[in-house]
Amino acid sequence: MDNFNLEILTPNGEIFNGEAVSVVLPGEEGEFGVLAGHSSLTTLLTGGVIDVEKTDKSVEAIVINWGVVHVDEGKVVVLVEGAAPIRGADETEIAKALDEAKKLISDIADSSAAIATVSARIESAAQRLI
Repeated sequence: MDNFNLEILTPNGEIFNGEAVSVVLPGEEGEFGVLAGHSSLTTLLTGGVIDVEKTDKSVEAIVINWGVVHVDEGKVVVLVEGAAPIRGADETEIAKALDEAKKLISDIADSSAAIATVSARIESAAQRLI
């Protein structure tokens, strides 16, 4: 399977930079997936969860508040205002990451339905890590 380079950047620094098999992004028109060789596009992202399938087949979840993505055939660059990766070496670190992600989303969400949807995705991502 083909891979592509994925970069996820915030004003505070790099969140992810590496090879990916696929990425699912929360676009303004709904979630969409990207694979290697995807047609070029640039679009806005809304608050939600980015799911990154890495080359070792593991999936990493990163909660974002909003941003923009540029896709071309070999590279995806995501620029976001705020992000909280859901990862950690133990349950304490994962719990801290979940709290940061929930705060990030609650700060920008316009409705309780948006908070509920993203919270469910965050909990699902956390269960994969435990």
